[in-house]
Amino acid sequence: MINFSQVYEGWRNKLIPPSEIKDLIKKTSEERLNICAQCKHHSKNHKTVRPDDHCTYCGCTLSAKTSCLSCKCPINKWLEKLTPEQEEQFKTEIDG
Repeated sequence: MINFSQVYEGWRNKLIPPSEIKDLIKKTSEERLNICAQCKHHSKNHKTVRPDDHCTYCGCTLSAKTSCLSCKCPINKWLEKLTPEQEEQFKTEIDG
């Protein structure tokens, strides 16, 4: 099942990261992308018509998924940095 709030969070953090957590997002995404690069489910290891780097297990675009602090890898290669509740509280504080 698709969690649209996490999809939104990942793309928001990738495209317009909140300044208060910009460094955490960047560091987290880099660490996760390095882990994903070694995974057998990385799209680079499969024939695919999609042009983006993505996970062939869950289908997520890796640049966005790894930027989502409340997301975790579906096969537990990496875990969330914030709970969905913490992310919602943080989002509320930023958006007002």
